[in-house]
Amino acid sequence: MLYRTMPSTGDSLSALGFGCMRLPLKKGRIDEPLAEAMIRRAVDAGINYFDTAAPYHGGASEPFLGRALEGRLRERVFVATKLPHWQVRTLRDMDRVLQVQLANLKTDRIDYYLIHNLNGASWTRAEGHGVTEFLDRAKADGRIRHAGFSFHGDKEGFKQIVDAYDWDVCQIQYNYLDEDNQAGTQGLEYAASKGLGVVIMEPLRGGNLARIVPEEVDALWKSAPIARSPVEWALRWVWNRPEVHVVLSGMSREEQLEQNLAIAADARPESLTAEELDLVRRVERAYRGLMQVGCTGCQYCMPCPAGVDIPVCFEQFNNYHMFQSRTAARMVYTLMCGGIVDGRRSMASQCTACGRCVSACPQQLPIPDLMKEVRRDLEGITTRPMIWLAKWYLAFKRFRTNWRS
Repeated sequence: MLYRTMPSTGDSLSALGFGCMRLPLKKGRIDEPLAEAMIRRAVDAGINYFDTAAPYHGGASEPFLGRALEGRLRERVFVATKLPHWQVRTLRDMDRVLQVQLANLKTDRIDYYLIHNLNGASWTRAEGHGVTEFLDRAKADGRIRHAGFSFHGDKEGFKQIVDAYDWDVCQIQYNYLDEDNQAGTQGLEYAASKGLGVVIMEPLRGGNLARIVPEEVDALWKSAPIARSPVEWALRWVWNRPEVHVVLSGMSREEQLEQNLAIAADARPESLTAEELDLVRRVERAYRGLMQVGCTGCQYCMPCPAGVDIPVCFEQFNNYHMFQSRTAARMVYTLMCGGIVDGRRSMASQCTACGRCVSACPQQLPIPDLMKEVRRDLEGITTRPMIWLAKWYLAFKRFRTNWRS
């Protein structure tokens, strides 16, 4: 295992981190014997960064990880989890959530505590609820060692958050299809320039870059002088960046763990040649050619007067057509645009065809017409019930957290 030292904390962290959002399942629940065996194998192989969050596996991920690491394993690793900011309104709420998480994880401190799933608007609300005071207090009394945030928003929102607090670490989505999406390369470099540690999520775009590879992409990979799997190319591309400290992988099978361990053992920063980087660029262009909408995520069309999150709608619409994982694209679209977390719906069906976005779009996309296609493919009779159930579940989780504490 290769290690990278996070400058903001001085911790020597394994280049490969174990993401606990996609643990192996059996009959819809975590397959604990298999998952525990994978975690023991991961620690023995040198993985020392484990990432979880309160919502993962319907709330079961944190307690499972606490049981799996209890005892000697806990002292060999760094544990990261996240504050579900949408469940809290006061400092007392935040303290309650953290106490439950400490109990779940069977530990007296959390090494890396991240504010979960932020963007510019949600950060403003969290800041208004006193989250920075809470972080200062939790660090001072030793309940958390290092503070950070995970991010899903635009570049300006990312810079706003980076500059708003003395963070130790940020977690961003990054892969060769997302260089200009969300925080992107610009955000990666900005965070590094400010001394933040960088943890990468979705290096395989939810596994899509490793599943069914289109013929055009497969032909390009096979043309390489060095035979590598699509997984290896994607992971090596991310690890090639010296600003990256940990790359998370949500491993749900033993063979995935072994494959990732083998890749991580030789994935050094700045190790890809110019020819190899050019090949990845050609693969990226091949994927772009399969996209239904040439949206770059530049945000010039935003804000939409009707509240539509146009870039996110197009991102999931493209995923729906590029990766043949249509159910997953619908679920992510509903989660991100259904107002489940913050109550602000931003779905394609809200489009009023006012045309304001068309004049603002540098790509001159016929956005109102395309929103009809997004609605056709990503919305349906199950959308409203899914939103209602998800909101009910989050409300129940918040009630249970407060009650337990």
